[in-house]
Amino acid sequence: MMMDAGGPGTRRSIAAQLRMLGVRPGGTLLVHAALRQLGFVCGGPQALVLALRDALGPDGTIVVPTHTPDNTDPAQWSNPPVPAGWWPLIRAEMPGFDPAVTPSRFMGVFAETVRCWPGAQRSSHPQVSFAALGPAADRVVAGHTRTDMLGEGSPLARLYELDADVLLLGVDHAVNTSLHLAEYRRPAPPRERVGASVRTADGGREWVWWQDVRLDETEFGALGRDLEATGAVRTGPVGTGTGRLMRQRAAVDFAVQWLTRNRTTEDA
Repeated sequence: MMMDAGGPGTRRSIAAQLRMLGVRPGGTLLVHAALRQLGFVCGGPQALVLALRDALGPDGTIVVPTHTPDNTDPAQWSNPPVPAGWWPLIRAEMPGFDPAVTPSRFMGVFAETVRCWPGAQRSSHPQVSFAALGPAADRVVAGHTRTDMLGEGSPLARLYELDADVLLLGVDHAVNTSLHLAEYRRPAPPRERVGASVRTADGGREWVWWQDVRLDETEFGALGRDLEATGAVRTGPVGTGTGRLMRQRAAVDFAVQWLTRNRTTEDA
């Protein structure tokens, strides 16, 4: 890792940068972070959580995606795929999702740090859970529906109701999960059959199936660039990386219009 001649990032310096960027004290903030892109941070992900809590203050709430994309139908795996002969065994043996112990996958060390922080709460969805830390945590994560998993029954919709902000640290809109909410709100989105392993009331596990919107983030980079062109996104340094801050409502509303113009519907 290349060291910044100006010195390492610290809890204090990063909190100051977050305030300069426009993080609102007392707000609810959905954070996507690639810590490596921020340069050397003294204290790593722990220091970043503390800096965010300093910037948000005691009335603020941090939210992170704690998704588990390995708890999905193995027939749909492509990175890497697995032999078709394995699919029945994986469905039969995948442990049931447990919010308390199932680790997130591919979400990064920062999200895992928030998930494991004392007092953090996590939603119960077996594929696309979220964790939250702060006074609004229960309102954000409670009642996460299995069907329409990133739609109106999800923490993303609760964040929209709370007029939350989205903060991208060292990442771009390709991982801006809130844009998925717009996929549910556009006309007649295509749907597909999806499955996951869940816990049963007796402590066992079972494989369940449901119909949900077919999620597709391949255009989110282009969508995000168009969103930034409207002036809705504030950018600024965080560590040696770039932070992008936006109101979630503005991003979702723009994305609904963008996707409606640029994608076909289920009936098309």
